[in-house]
Amino acid sequence: MGLPSYAIEVESLSKTYKEGLIFAKLHKALANVSLTVKRGEVFGLLGPNGAGKTTLIKILLGILHPNVGTARVLEMEAGSKSARRRIGYLPENLVFPRHHTGRSALYFYGRLSEMSNAQIAAKEKELFDLVSLTGREHEPVRRYSKGMRQRLGLAQAMLHDPDLLIFDEPTDGLDPMGRSQIRDVLYQLKQRGKTVFLNSHILQEVELICDRVAVMALGKLRGIGTIDELIQGHPDADKATVTMDVVGSLAQVEAATAGCEIRSRTTIQDSKDSSDAIQRIEVDATSQSNVDQVVDRLRNASISIYRMERFRPSLEQVFMSIVGAANASHQP
Repeated sequence: MGLPSYAIEVESLSKTYKEGLIFAKLHKALANVSLTVKRGEVFGLLGPNGAGKTTLIKILLGILHPNVGTARVLEMEAGSKSARRRIGYLPENLVFPRHHTGRSALYFYGRLSEMSNAQIAAKEKELFDLVSLTGREHEPVRRYSKGMRQRLGLAQAMLHDPDLLIFDEPTDGLDPMGRSQIRDVLYQLKQRGKTVFLNSHILQEVELICDRVAVMALGKLRGIGTIDELIQGHPDADKATVTMDVVGSLAQVEAATAGCEIRSRTTIQDSKDSSDAIQRIEVDATSQSNVDQVVDRLRNASISIYRMERFRPSLEQVFMSIVGAANASHQP
């Protein structure tokens, strides 16, 4: 039997809460949300506070149940005992009991996952190596830095070898070194064929890590796709360019790039000797194939490229545009 195509399948999911005791109001945390997460991908969930991200995660874990719609995890009903056994979860603020060492905490969470001491012992060295805590496993957790606690949290989530890992803000509050270490762990999980569902406010991290992302706002799914696909929908997407400084005469560069989408060609260093002349060209980068074609043609013409710089809307700009449009449409 082959592996299921999707690690997560959410269809027409809605969740409504009652707020207040006397004059209760209905708050729609999720409204008709549908998405799928492929097996083996790193998937990012983005959205401002109150977007519905935490509600969606709690439904996937079985902590909450939707009013309408369905959620399936690894082809099983979300929240079922069989599904929970195959999920590793790192909450946003995992608090370890202060009396634990790193090692005893790992055993504590392993037992909660119905693992025997022998099964935990067989995994602990590999995990402490993976999260760069080897040599610190006998230290009290209360002495751990935030980054060390986050990495220990990753270890407990991976301990029972789950197929799906759900991480809520795994790099929040960490310094660049801590974020880099956690990124390395996520890359290794992906290489092992694991699926990672990642909720994060740090958009630069998401852009580096994730294969695809979904953007939520006001309980609704507002966009989903690869970073490139989302950028294509941004108002400034048509301004995406790659600037190249190349060595050669203007005539040589024009001949090599004829037929390509070039926005401008400028001589920034003129010389009678073409080997000393430098041209700056701005290449239309709305299509990566156009950039690839320009590079190939320059190389085939033996024209050296000694500087390249890409401009395109960032994920943060795309995010702000999507959320801003959602907020504007919600105004009375």
